[in-house]
Amino acid sequence: MERKAKVRTIHKLLIRTYGEPERSPMDAVSELVCTILSQNTNDTNRDRAYTALRAKFPTWEQVRDAPTRQVIAAIRPAGLANQKGPRIQKVLRRIGELDPSQPLNIDFLADLPVSKAKQWLMSLDGVGPKTAAIVLLFSLNRPAFPVDTHVHRVTTRLGLIPAGTTAEKAHDLLEALVPAEWYYAFHLNVIAHGRAVCKAQRPKCEICPLQRHCEYFSTSRA
Repeated sequence: MERKAKVRTIHKLLIRTYGEPERSPMDAVSELVCTILSQNTNDTNRDRAYTALRAKFPTWEQVRDAPTRQVIAAIRPAGLANQKGPRIQKVLRRIGELDPSQPLNIDFLADLPVSKAKQWLMSLDGVGPKTAAIVLLFSLNRPAFPVDTHVHRVTTRLGLIPAGTTAEKAHDLLEALVPAEWYYAFHLNVIAHGRAVCKAQRPKCEICPLQRHCEYFSTSRA
């Protein structure tokens, strides 16, 4: 099956299985900080750290200007707090330099070409292609496709991207392959599938609704 036709089929099956994800966007600065907190940890610890940070410092200006040790203490549940705390403050200072007279925001990225917006975000310390794409897609509704470990694993097993493709290259390949209007639902539903069925260890191929379209499944049965 041609890959774009395969994506259409897989998208429909994922919607049937997991539903159409609802949008509940954060502002872009909040999404950026939350995504930095999510690096190398799970969603539960990320959320605990984010909630603690916002409880202690209600504005991002307060986070930027706080003693670094206090920021580190607040985000400790996310892990790597000694690296993430200074990194978050450095990012917020960089944003503040854009217009010191205004509250911290990066909404200007919505008006840039996606490639330029990604380039600006990835110029920030600790921001790679996945974090940049999450901010653009989730908060600014721009056509960027984030690739996390679940998306990389599942799309490789399905044969949508070639085996051995790097996560960075996978962003470009999947953006070209998946229709932009499906990015949000496809991204979240592939993650849901990776967590529930297509696990890294011992995938549940016997119950997978995508098995007829999966190269990993057909190869493992050969």
